[in-house]
Amino acid sequence: MGAYLQIFFPDVEIIPISIGIAFILGLVNLLGSKKSGTFQIVLLVFLISILVVFIIGGISEVKTENFSGIFDTEFTSLFSTAGFVFMSYIGITKVISLAEEISRPEINLVRGIFWALGTSLIIYVLGLIIMVGVIPMDTLAGSLIPAAVAAEAFSGRTGVILISFAAIFSFLSVANAGILSASRYPLAMSRDHLIPTIFRKIDSKGTPFVSIIISVLIIAAIIYFLNPTTIAKLTSTFLLLLFSITCFSVIIMRESKIESYDPSFKSPFYPWMQIFGIVSSFIFIMEMGWMPFLFSVTLIIAGSLWYFYYAKGHVLRTGAIYNIFERLGQYKYAGIDYELRDLMKKRTPKKEDPFDEIVAKSFIIDIDEISNFEEIAKQVAEWISEDINYPAKKILKEFLDGTRIGATPVIRQIALPHLIIDGLENPKLALVRPKKGVKILYKNPLSQSDEITEVIVKAVFFLVSPKKNPTQHLRILARIASRVEENSFFKDWDRAKNPHELKIAMLHYERFLYLKISNRDETINMSENSLQQINLPKGSLVAWIRRNNDNIIPDGSTILKENDILTIIGEPDSLDEIVKKYHLIRTNYFE
Repeated sequence: MGAYLQIFFPDVEIIPISIGIAFILGLVNLLGSKKSGTFQIVLLVFLISILVVFIIGGISEVKTENFSGIFDTEFTSLFSTAGFVFMSYIGITKVISLAEEISRPEINLVRGIFWALGTSLIIYVLGLIIMVGVIPMDTLAGSLIPAAVAAEAFSGRTGVILISFAAIFSFLSVANAGILSASRYPLAMSRDHLIPTIFRKIDSKGTPFVSIIISVLIIAAIIYFLNPTTIAKLTSTFLLLLFSITCFSVIIMRESKIESYDPSFKSPFYPWMQIFGIVSSFIFIMEMGWMPFLFSVTLIIAGSLWYFYYAKGHVLRTGAIYNIFERLGQYKYAGIDYELRDLMKKRTPKKEDPFDEIVAKSFIIDIDEISNFEEIAKQVAEWISEDINYPAKKILKEFLDGTRIGATPVIRQIALPHLIIDGLENPKLALVRPKKGVKILYKNPLSQSDEITEVIVKAVFFLVSPKKNPTQHLRILARIASRVEENSFFKDWDRAKNPHELKIAMLHYERFLYLKISNRDETINMSENSLQQINLPKGSLVAWIRRNNDNIIPDGSTILKENDILTIIGEPDSLDEIVKKYHLIRTNYFE
């Protein structure tokens, strides 16, 4: 940025201005990612507009003779230069660090990365063709402002001004994105107890202000003490090292065969894509010279020392690689499976998961007196065994064993005993409400001791699923866990007056609605028609009908009556259609 600023201010001191820009961008980020993201969009629209003008204006000035001998270079020079400019692609991965602030990240992150890569490649290639085609390579060699030199050749001073502004805005965009994402890594690491808790602090807008301030101070120090070439080499080296470790991690996660590892996106050409990423990254680093290589070694040593002397004592976990050792007969770490389940709770549900239907068909046990966990588990085991050739005693034993070895999650006074059974066609769920609580023996899977403690829970959810689809089983577990962690759950659970309302309490608010057929509005048109005739949107289902004081489980031939109250479950988009069609007001069932 300094080289382009010197076009307008030849005597300007670059370092103070650079540090000043870093502080200004830090203030922008303190306003929150939404404002910072808007600023980023404005920068990019301006930048791309100028680049389009630059490319269109330069096409007619391209001289084909300037491309002669363009590939007459040593292979090692090509690799060292590619490694040096690799930092140009760092923005492609910036979006990942903002996953917490992105809607449907499992879809939008992947789209963002591929769109960023595609647009960058197109702009880079076209821009380079114009620059090399307009200006001979000998003239371009060593220039820090090649775009401005090329623009001056075919559009004079006006072109220099426009392209210089584009370059400055481009660098501003990169710097803003860098601060935006860099500040999120300390936040995430602090939440995982890998660095001090001070980095965890966020303001009322959800902005990690401590992390941003410290990140900007570090950036200012780097600008002051290192020259641009060194910064570029070390940045590219760090990025290449990060990519190689990421590729290695994908191999470890896949080969661990952890059932709860259920990524929404899977890299193609596994494992060759990952092996290529690891090998090529280290080739790039080595071709850039001894300093980047030494920097890589220093990072690995420093990271190892930090882990063994600080991080290891603050976290109760190791990693997926121990699950590979378990396959070889040495060791297994159950905590990683527990953590992956926790991540599933934050994921957007898959449409093919029949969670709402499972709740609708669930088995209800409502107990007024002090209850015994083993007796409850026995009733559930007998209910499950009715549909499959699997002894109730064996199911009961597996439920009880699961709580003792830490396989049963216990969160917020709720227990989730679960099994995967061969021969079962569809998942089955039992909801148990012991109003005075039930004692359960429980082992914490993240604890390093084998101690079994006795806890009192206010709800027990038994889930059994077919062996053919273990990842769906874990996603359903995660859906249950995400619901019970909502503030409204216990209020709804305690206020439920009957089995129907207990099922309602289990559903996420946006996944159901209730509709009363009344002669005061358009719903009266549903009266005296069967469910097959009312044509509900695809992805929605009438799970229950409340008629007088009875709850009816309907089928397609059920005739609707005036004053019926329908409980409709389904996809949020489908339910929104029903709300618009009948002018409904969404309210909590229990309010």
